[in-house]
Amino acid sequence: MADRVCIAVIDSGVFPAHPHIDAARLLPGIMIMPDGTIEAGPGATLDRLGHGTAVTAAIQELAPHADILPVRVFREALRASALALTTAITWAAGHGAAVINCSLGTTNPAHAALFDAAVAHAKAHIVAPMSGPDGAPCWPGQCAGVIRVGLDRDLPRGTVRVIDGVHHACGYPRPIPGVDPRRNLHGISFATAQVSGWVAGGLVNASGTPFPAV
Repeated sequence: MADRVCIAVIDSGVFPAHPHIDAARLLPGIMIMPDGTIEAGPGATLDRLGHGTAVTAAIQELAPHADILPVRVFREALRASALALTTAITWAAGHGAAVINCSLGTTNPAHAALFDAAVAHAKAHIVAPMSGPDGAPCWPGQCAGVIRVGLDRDLPRGTVRVIDGVHHACGYPRPIPGVDPRRNLHGISFATAQVSGWVAGGLVNASGTPFPAV
């Protein structure tokens, strides 16, 4: 078992000053442009959409021991090229990430081979949705070796249920006091974040998992 674990969060970056973020656990990350160009330095991973911050907060709630490596691929909207996503996976695996959270993906099978190659060379636990909102197969979640995530809205937060190799979790992030969870960001992105926290806990906790798997 490792004493420390690094989780890469491929998303819209993170806002360090958010009250749900432990900024002391954030590592210097990067931004990846649609053409695969990498940008680093101040502001490269600053979240302007909120999605990456909410995903990071959900992971940190369940894996407070983990170091977070932000990899920003979303900028003006929750859209990124397949090249940016696969470059992000490769870069994160090469920079110490033991777990790579991909609360994203593509349902375009034309990109399957590109994702298969990136995942095959990444020596990390990659966590991703197995399908899109309409149930269509989603990459990298369909790649061999990826920890596939499914959404189960009836599960309590902090519980993972494994059925036929698919890791199910609820889709609600860390709650905001006074705000109905249904008005907050929710969905498969946050089920994926919970599974990443579960995986990270298993890597550092000799007892297996930090919260129930049923």
